[in-house]
Amino acid sequence: MGIMLVSCNDRTVFSHYESVPVRGWERNDTLSFNIEPMSETNLYAEEIGVRITGEYPFKGLSLVVEQTVYPSNTTITDTLNCDLIDDAGHANGKGINHYQYLYPLTTLKLNKGESVHVAIRHCMKREILPGITDVGLTLSRQVTAGIQTKEDKQKEGKTPQR
Repeated sequence: MGIMLVSCNDRTVFSHYESVPVRGWERNDTLSFNIEPMSETNLYAEEIGVRITGEYPFKGLSLVVEQTVYPSNTTITDTLNCDLIDDAGHANGKGINHYQYLYPLTTLKLNKGESVHVAIRHCMKREILPGITDVGLTLSRQVTAGIQTKEDKQKEGKTPQR
């Protein structure tokens, strides 16, 4: 039985977790996320979420995150190194038996109508990783000082200039 706590705000445009098989996450098992076309041009902050149990055998986790932006077919590949356990053997994440971690990935400038396909896989030496239960992706509109989106202005009761 798992408990999922989700916190969203009006800037979150995508937030989803994929479960990993109980037997472990295989190196060739890629988790996929499809982000629908954007409703506006903006900067978007991405975070990767990882959930583990006490059965995870390593201090860290290395992930390869490959993103393809459509319709331009632009591909961006990042490696994310996640520190999960400190030198004393204590989990750095939040939780008691299951631990939740959030890692900033990148900021993307996406234009109105662009969509993104994200593929995440681990690149650890061990073929099958036990103890990882879920991996997720969150995409949020970035707040830029001095620049407001049309939605921000409408919420404040202002009409955007054309």
